[in-house]
Formats: sequence, structure tokens, C-alpha cells
Amino acid sequence: MCGAETFQLTTGESVTGEVLTSSANDLGVQIKIEEGNYQRVLWTSFSQEDLKKFAENPKMKAYVEPFIEETPAERMKKTEVKVKEPPRLSRPVPQSLVGAMFSTGLGLFILLVLYAANIYAGYEVSIFRAQPVALVCGLSAIPVLGLAAPIVFLALPTKMPPREAEPEAVPAAEAVPGEAGAAQATGDAALNPMAVEGAAHPSGLKLAHSEAGATKTALPATVTFQRGQFTFNRRFFETKFPGFFSVVRRDADRDMVLVIKSARGQYVGQRISRIAANDLHLQVQKGPASEEVLIPFAEVQEIQLKHKDA
Repeated sequence: MCGAETFQLTTGESVTGEVLTSSANDLGVQIKIEEGNYQRVLWTSFSQEDLKKFAENPKMKAYVEPFIEETPAERMKKTEVKVKEPPRLSRPVPQSLVGAMFSTGLGLFILLVLYAANIYAGYEVSIFRAQPVALVCGLSAIPVLGLAAPIVFLALPTKMPPREAEPEAVPAAEAVPGEAGAAQATGDAALNPMAVEGAAHPSGLKLAHSEAGATKTALPATVTFQRGQFTFNRRFFETKFPGFFSVVRRDADRDMVLVIKSARGQYVGQRISRIAANDLHLQVQKGPASEEVLIPFAEVQEIQLKHKDA
């Protein structure tokens, strides 16, 4: 019989014949033993070697594979995970921090922002310490100095403006005439009885400068507050000058004014219209009208409380 093969079954029997491929199904296959004699053999009755031979036939492979037992090595080979290395970026060339900052666009932007911030810090320090703005900002703009310029000027004491010289009062001894003048006054008194002290007529005329001098001496003294001796903040103004916050001034503070000397100039105000945590609005007289001026606390150098006619 052409194509006959001998198959060793798991039951111990052997079957010799030709396998009919077209008769294969999920249960088994028919083997032609001799002419007119066929035998159906289950897949579970074939040995593993025979099943693997049947799997080489494409028509029987789908029926045979579920019954083939795989060895651990074959099972591991099928389930083996092949790790594929992902593409990696090349590391940059090692260099210094400054060189790395100058080599990228983002680094240049960060350096530019830091450079502008350093100049602005110099500007704020110059206002706070009453130093020349051009000097401090110019030194802060030099790349070599870096942060040193604002720090140095911040460590320096605040530059106070020179105080205005007050006119010295003429001593009473200098106002008294000499011996010759005393003798002349005595002679005049003898000729004119009205020249005697206390003999002025009630309806007599009085010199205007005498009354003005008496009024000037009656003005209250000027009180000065300087930075360094006092901390200029909201609590300072609310406790030292409470009368300047009201719209209607009391009799005691009606003729008093505030003279504020700051880094931007000197302001004479009659009322504090608004006050915040870092600044205040001072109402000043400008011609026939009045306006509000914003004054930051950091720029205030000196404050004077004095009479408007002082």
C-alpha cells in the first residue's frame, strides 16, 4: 500500500496504513489500513512525535496543534520578550554654567532678565538711600560688578540733604544801646515825659513791625522728623499727625502744614487725603487750586510740622 506508515499509539497498539488528510477533523483522522478497511484514530491516541509530523501538513496543523505538548524551553521561547532599546539623545558636551547659558536661547533670555533686574535693583536702592540714580544704575549695569554695586550702596547710610540754616536770634544784650545811647535816651526822657516807660497814651499809634514781631514770636516751634531717627510708615503718620486726615481742621492744627522732603522734591501739604501700606496722598496747594501728590514711604527723607507763616 503506497504511503503506508506505522503509528505507535498511546494505548500500546500500533496501526499501519495511509493517513487520509481530507478526513481530519477536531476529533481525529481516518487511516486506510487496507482496501475497504478504514480506522478512525483520535488525536489523543497518537504520540507526540506523530502529532508533530502531522503539524507539518498545513491542512492538519490547525487540528493537531491543541494536542501537541510544548516543552518548557519551547514555551519560554514563544513568550520571550524582546526588549528594544529606545532612541536616546546624545549628551551635550561638558562645559561651565556660564558657557551653557550663552549656548542656548533660553539661557540668553534668563541672563537678560537677570541683567535688567540688577539694574532695577540699583534704581530702587538709589531712591531708598537717596543716592544719585545715574551713578548707582550705571555701576549696576557693568557686568563685572554684577550684584556688588546695589549691595554696596544698600550698605551705605542714607544720604541726608543739608538742613537749611535758621536765622539766629539777635541777643537781647546787642539790642540794648551803649552808654552814649543810654545817656541820650535819658536826656530825651527829660525833655519828653511821654518817652518814660509805661507812659504811652492809650490812644497813641503803634508801629506795625512791633506787632508783627510779637506775633512771630508767638508762632509754635517747628518739629522735625528725620529718617534714621524715625521709621516712616502708615502707623507713624496716623499717630503723629491725626489732625491732617480730617476734612475740617481743628483750631489747634488749622494753620499747621506738613513739609515732606523726599527723593523727588519737597512738598508742602495741608491734608493727607489717602494713606496705604506703602505710600500716602498729600494734598498740596498749586496756584489757586489743589492737587494730590503720591509720596512713597521709602522716598521720604525728612518731615517738618510747622506753622504756615513760619
